[in-house]
Amino acid sequence: MAVQTKPRLTKGKVRNLDACADDRGIIRAAAMDQRGSLMKEIGRQGGQATPASLTEFKKAVTKALTPYASAILMDPEYGLPALTAKAPNAGVLLAYEKSGYDADPDNRMPDVLERWTVRLLAEAGANGIKVLVYYDPFDDADVNLRKECVIERIGAECAANEVPLFVEPLAYKRGVDEKGFDFAKAKPEAVKTYMRTFSEPRFGIDILKVEVPVNMAFVQGSKANKTGQVAYTKAEALRHFKQASDAATKPFIYLSAGVSDDVFRESLEYATEAGANFSGVLCGRATWAEGLPVYAKQGVAAFERWLADKGVRNIQMLNEVLDQGAKPWWTVYGSREAVIA
Repeated sequence: MAVQTKPRLTKGKVRNLDACADDRGIIRAAAMDQRGSLMKEIGRQGGQATPASLTEFKKAVTKALTPYASAILMDPEYGLPALTAKAPNAGVLLAYEKSGYDADPDNRMPDVLERWTVRLLAEAGANGIKVLVYYDPFDDADVNLRKECVIERIGAECAANEVPLFVEPLAYKRGVDEKGFDFAKAKPEAVKTYMRTFSEPRFGIDILKVEVPVNMAFVQGSKANKTGQVAYTKAEALRHFKQASDAATKPFIYLSAGVSDDVFRESLEYATEAGANFSGVLCGRATWAEGLPVYAKQGVAAFERWLADKGVRNIQMLNEVLDQGAKPWWTVYGSREAVIA
């Protein structure tokens, strides 16, 4: 990761980033901003697919996990009541994008929530704004320009309100299964390219929330490889981790992307071994997804017991991996003192 010598951030942004990180500058954030897909899954597992159930689920996760997290990512549509249950020292990230991409399934254009602005999200308690954007660096240039313009506008809105912008680019390719072997081979270059692109100052992004650059299920010899199908050797995978890290000139954290807690921890171990300069995680389903059937079938009390046991152990094991490999978010600036403009 290249070192920037010029200061980049206002005192307000730094204060908010500090609120989302621990004392060492590591971002240990839990993600709980899933909306429609999670509500449907609760119903599919035998529970009530209602807004009330979704909020109840979010509140249980928030109460159990934020004592072990530096921040919680929430949506303002169903999740604000859950924030009353968070640990006092946990920062708040709020999602700004609409859930899903039903309006434009071919191009997966991002869109912001209609009844919210960055100012309103900040007034609701946000220390940071999170935006997801599906992005194929090798797609039609006009499609990508339209997506980039959306991020630029949000970046300007965040700058005006001195609220950090966390952007989550997700690599994809039209007509290709993102969990399949063909996409696994294409993924490293897509991730490296978008990390370089979204580090550009024009976007005003403060933290990149990125995928690991490989699909661990296709790494030769990985615990996640259950089929024996190989898209990369371990050495190649480590090289992809390092090259993706070096492509970024903004601080970045890894997202769990729906994999199990075991697979996500193994991904972070690879990142650490490769020397990637990641500054933490924003981890959701890997921590709490196994408890979803418990909630749906047995109710919130049983789910709270599961969270207090397995959920807490999951996040504690994740924190142990972060202790070994994560770097402070200000590392990219050279020093803590060089951060503030």
